This record gives sequence, structure tokens and C-alpha cells, in this order.
Amino acid sequence: MMKLVKDINPYIFRGYDIRGIYKTEIDEDVAYTIGKSFGSKLIDLGHSQCLVGQDNRYSSPSLTSCLITGILSSGINVVDLGVVTTPIYYYASIKEKIGSGIMVTASHNPKNENGFKFAYDNTGNASGEIIEEFRTYTSSLKFHEGKGTLTKLDIKESYFKLIKDSISLGSRPLKVVIDCGNGTTSLFAKELYSLFNLDLTVLFGDSNPDFPNHHPDPSVEANLTALKAKVLEINADIGLSFDGDGDRLGIIDETGSFIAADKYMIILARYLLPKSSNKRVLYDVKCTKALPDEIIKLGGTPLCSRTGNSYTKRYTKEWDCLMGAELSGHIYFRDKFLGFDSGMYAGLRLLEVLSNTNQSLSSLLVGINKYYATDEIKIQVPDSIKFKVIEEVKNYALTNHYTINEIDGVKIEFSNGWALIRASNTGPNITARFEGISLAIKDELYTNFMKVISNIIESLR
Repeated sequence: MMKLVKDINPYIFRGYDIRGIYKTEIDEDVAYTIGKSFGSKLIDLGHSQCLVGQDNRYSSPSLTSCLITGILSSGINVVDLGVVTTPIYYYASIKEKIGSGIMVTASHNPKNENGFKFAYDNTGNASGEIIEEFRTYTSSLKFHEGKGTLTKLDIKESYFKLIKDSISLGSRPLKVVIDCGNGTTSLFAKELYSLFNLDLTVLFGDSNPDFPNHHPDPSVEANLTALKAKVLEINADIGLSFDGDGDRLGIIDETGSFIAADKYMIILARYLLPKSSNKRVLYDVKCTKALPDEIIKLGGTPLCSRTGNSYTKRYTKEWDCLMGAELSGHIYFRDKFLGFDSGMYAGLRLLEVLSNTNQSLSSLLVGINKYYATDEIKIQVPDSIKFKVIEEVKNYALTNHYTINEIDGVKIEFSNGWALIRASNTGPNITARFEGISLAIKDELYTNFMKVISNIIESLR
């Protein structure tokens, strides 16, 4: 018998979604409570139905079942998409004109976690203050009672057709490796990519929520070791990797080198901006300065956003951008696509570029301004102090009269580089990245500010 939970762990209500460890922070009763709360909130907002989708994690079926039971018991009708990638869920929302819904997923987080991405309407996923307000609403346990109806919808074929009609591969044959990481794309990627004339090799294409081969986060180069090896082994033109719920992309070029999403955007900007009347491109605060440099060279307008899918997707639309991206691999196209992030689609757009040129993938980045950046660095800190750490970093920067950008955390900007320190919105971490015009500058920024961060964390423990 499911029961309502009043004292849900407040830290699972994060900046972009609800996310936590299965059974200790999120269990079936929590899912039922969130469903009941979400349905009641929709009734307050004048809605009558919503979508629900789920990823391939072990805990997703039972959590989804209890979530749906909660929603139905509030009087809201549910359209159940079954097991889908998050992009398929986004497509269903647009196609069916149902802006409200919940996707049960922990995205790229470890296998023992799960969560809920939710939206009230077609403005996109809830974030920030909206999630905080939902947490307060949920804790009241003052919910509506009703009896909604449940219908099921399979929208895969329609989604595949949208993508197939949008991609125009050139005459150049391509040898492509895709790495599904045993995540949700393992149920869809081979079939989709087989619709195109490609010499295709699939890695980790069986659905396995244990993620036995590597962590399903393609923005971390260390997770792409097997993909690199396969690209080099078969002399492939490119390797593509997708995250756990399919909304992000990782890339390996023909030399086995990792191409981050900000470099991907340079390639696409060079391809699209010269022939587009819309020259606005969005990027997040973590991206290399080489990206806005290149956009300006191409006569475009670079627009910097705070990090987070909930924000970057929304701003790409609100700011009327041709395309947008963030370093973690969320990529958005609004020229001949619908503006949401799909790793499989973003990969095909890169294949479109590559198939219409005789150049290698690595050569498409020749001539960009050279900067030296660290990977994104995660520093584990308790959720209870991570925002205090950022406030103390800000105070340190102001005391030293540094130039700062507070669009997302604290970005300390110098004439020869920058240091970014921000609180993660997906876990108990501080994230940092450093970039300089030389290796020495980058290393100096890293050394100095990592010491500052360490000292601040130690003082707050």
C-alpha cells in the first residue's frame, strides 16, 4: 500500500530536476507522493493531462508505476510513453501538444540513482525557484482527489521520421562507431542510424542498467576509452557516444582525440552561419573562449548563458538562436529541428557536415584561436555547504578586486584567462574549470584557485 511522505529529503529537489539515491532518498512512496503533488499542481494550473516517460534504469518501472498512480489519483489523465529517451519524451510533448509531464530518469548519474525531470507547460523543464516552490507545495500534502485515465502511446516511428527527413547526408561514405553505453539509447540508436547509408559499428548496444562497460556520461573523456580504441582499430571517420537518457553527445575524431561540445559548436557554426540569416548562437559559461571568438569571426552574435539544460534550452528559444549548446553535451538546433537536445540527432548533424566535405573531422577545427583549458573538475562537498563555498569564493574575488561574472557561480576573468567555480545542480559537488592563453597560465590559475577552494571548504566543515 503506497503512502504519502511528508518529510522528503529536501536535497533531492535540485536546480534542474528532482534526483537522488534510489531507496534511501527516492523510493516508491516518494514517487507516489511526487505524482500526487504534480497532478494536484496541474489541476491548480488548469491542466487535465500530462505525459510520463521512463529511462532504462532498474528502478524506473516501479518508480514510474507509483508516480503514475499518484498522478491519476489527483484526477489528471496520463499518457504513458513507456521506456523512451528524454528527447523522445520532448518530441511527444511537442507533437501531442501536451506541455506538462514527467520523465523518470537520473540522466548520466550513477546506476543507484534516479529522479524526475518535470514540466508544467511548453516553456520547458522546471528549474530553480519553480522546483523550490514545488518542494514546498509537496511538503504540505494538501492534494486534490480524483480519478484520471491512463492511455499508452508509442511515438518512436514518428520521431524517427522527423529525424530522417531532417538529415541530408552527402555522397561521401562514412565509417561510424556509436557507443550507447548500455543506456536508454541502446534501445533505439542502432535502428535510427541504420536508416542512413553508413558503415556502422555499435558498442555497448544492449540495455544494461548496471552500465558495466563505462559510466554513461560522454562529456568525460575517460568514459570514452573503448570508443577511442574502436575508432582507431577499424580506421573509422568518427565515434559518437550518448548519455544514459540520450539527450547528450560525446565525440571522438579519426585520430582518437576527444572533441568537446564547445569545439563541436565551432564546427557547426562554420558550416551553418555563412548560409543562415539567423546568426545568434548560445553557449554556456563553461565553454572555451575560442567559441565566441569564432562566432564573431563568422559575423555571428555569441550569447552566454548559465549552465543547465533547463536554462540553455529555454534561452536558445527565447533569445531566438539558430543553435545552442553547453559543455556537457546538450545541443539544440532550431533551423530544421524542434529546438530540444538529442544526442543521436546532434551526432547525425555532425555526420551531415562530415559527409558533405572531403576533410577529416580533426581538420575542421584548424585555425581556431588556441586556449588551454582543464577538464571540468568535480570537488565533492556536502549539499549543505556548497552554495556557501561559492559565496566565499565570490568574497575572495571581490576582496582582491578581480573582475567577476555571476551568471552562474563565480567566473573570475583576467586578460589572459579565466577561472570558473560553481555549485553543481545535479549532485553534492563544486565544479571548476580553468582556461588560459598558455599552459603556464592555465596551470597557475588551477593551482591558485584550487588552493583557495580547498581552504574555504576546510573552513566550512
